[in-house]
Amino acid sequence: MSVGSALGGIFRLVWRILEGIRKSLHLILLLGFFGFLLAALHTSIPIVPRSAALVIAPEGELVEQLSSDPVRRAIGEASGGPAPETLLKDVLDAIQSAKTDPRIKLIVLDLGNLGVSGLSKLQEVGAALRDFRAAGKRVVAAADSLDQSQFYLAAQAGEVYLDPLGEMSIDGFSYYRMFFKDAIDKLGVDVNVFRAGTFKSYTDQFSRSDMAPADREESAVWLDALWNAYQQDVTRARGLPAGALKDFVADQPTALAAANGDAAKLALQRGLVTALKSRREVGDELKGLVGEDPDTHSFNSIAMSQYLAATRSKRILKGHADAKVGVVVAAGDILDGHQPPGTIGGDSTADLLRQARYDPAVKAVVMRVDSPGGSMFASEEILREVQALRKAGKPVVVSMSTYAASGGYYISAAANQIFASPTTLTGSIGVFSVVPTFQRTLEKLGVTVDGFGTTPLAGSGRPDRALDAGTRQIMQSTVEHAYASFLRRVSEGRKKSVDEVDKIAQGRVWAGTDAQRIGLVDHLGGLKDALDAAAKLAELPSDYDVDYIESELTLREQLLLQLRSQGARLAAGLGLAPQPNALERLLGPLVEESGRMARFGAPGDPYAYCWCRAPRGITRALGGR
Repeated sequence: MSVGSALGGIFRLVWRILEGIRKSLHLILLLGFFGFLLAALHTSIPIVPRSAALVIAPEGELVEQLSSDPVRRAIGEASGGPAPETLLKDVLDAIQSAKTDPRIKLIVLDLGNLGVSGLSKLQEVGAALRDFRAAGKRVVAAADSLDQSQFYLAAQAGEVYLDPLGEMSIDGFSYYRMFFKDAIDKLGVDVNVFRAGTFKSYTDQFSRSDMAPADREESAVWLDALWNAYQQDVTRARGLPAGALKDFVADQPTALAAANGDAAKLALQRGLVTALKSRREVGDELKGLVGEDPDTHSFNSIAMSQYLAATRSKRILKGHADAKVGVVVAAGDILDGHQPPGTIGGDSTADLLRQARYDPAVKAVVMRVDSPGGSMFASEEILREVQALRKAGKPVVVSMSTYAASGGYYISAAANQIFASPTTLTGSIGVFSVVPTFQRTLEKLGVTVDGFGTTPLAGSGRPDRALDAGTRQIMQSTVEHAYASFLRRVSEGRKKSVDEVDKIAQGRVWAGTDAQRIGLVDHLGGLKDALDAAAKLAELPSDYDVDYIESELTLREQLLLQLRSQGARLAAGLGLAPQPNALERLLGPLVEESGRMARFGAPGDPYAYCWCRAPRGITRALGGR
């Protein structure tokens, strides 16, 4: 055998080995894909034990509508940390179903992963928990530690157990903003601001280095209203004296030192918790109430997600009613066009309202609003659909969540009735426009702009040129006209004169209790109250059905969502899931604000937006007024 033949045989052998490896890898990848596919499509209905505790363990922020980023949600779930969001509706539905379910003996609150959430949303969950207890069932809260939002819900339980090494973090509410004027001056950017409304303070971040007196004055009113409501709810639930929480916060430095730094002991001394027990001790106690799970050796329980899957499957089998109240959720910033869930689109939200108008089974509509506002044009599109619903003989009731301010109030103004939580932030009836120009920034780099136009206004919209006097006059006139239109819409909807509305407008934010007093809302109450009112207006029976009207995902979108979720779990298992660092958290508000301004569209367009930055420990910042 020649050397060439021998080498050829070796190369052929190597090639066959490589080809075999290639085919094997293809097969593995194919099997992996189908594995993902089967996992994504596989569903099963959980079985509720005959005697169990319903474990409610909300993760992340309580929201009216999940955001549109499935990968972010999937990574949160897969990494073992808190998921970004939990639907408020899911929590309320689970509690409501469990109240009359003989298999559910009690609710266990596991609040360790609950993020900061709107006080109005916490109040709705609290009311549902109290209703559950009124039915003769127990609610138990067990925690390693509790922050302010978590403690609000824990306080609604009959028994609150804190780990002996745990902490209770309650420090009251605060309201702080970032101001960018000095940075903008250093960069040489001219931010041209046009606004209508004495209290419309969103644009202060560009023109001031500190809080304006008017902003400080009005914010103190709603901030105190929210803090007072928090204290009243918690002290009433725990059976404490009226000033107990205020004293706890004020005395904390000296009282904690006297307790040798034992925060759990201090919480027990002040009556904030029932007893100091570990989770294992609480679990052992619950075994005597609902029995022991032979597999986990813990108490018999079912998670909220599994319980909802079991109970909702029965409702689906019952079919659809021919007379119902439709619910359209309007949550997030208001932007033009079609927008994903978690954001209000002028076209997309109007489409949902139009769908309700043409659905013969929908006899009334409740619009659940949780928005600080945004595009005025998009807000007008939505308001027109509300008017069209009413003209078609279908009553519209608005239920305000944490925010329904500025554009969020604009879209609510035409409803038959408006319900708000006592702690809803609403109003902020005002308009602004922002046009940044960068000619001074370019000059710092040695870049100049020169030329001419055929008219005094030609080229006035260029970001590399200063705004001339004529353009500035046009912009201010446009904003004042938009404000007048806003006043007129509120005047028509609330049956008040324009002058009456103007006195309570001017961009001022009101808490729900004050908003009712001045006539911006009709009633104080939650979503259930609004649903009952809509059903009554439509003359539906007391056992009316409710249908959430949402944009449905296509089969392809559902499949991709599930596959991404599976992929995110794999990434987390390999340690590839990104985790925010301290710098990202610090710069988060600045990045969020920049992104918001970018989404708002063309500079100079009028916006009705509220800087209802919620108090620390209760909600995240949602924007500006």
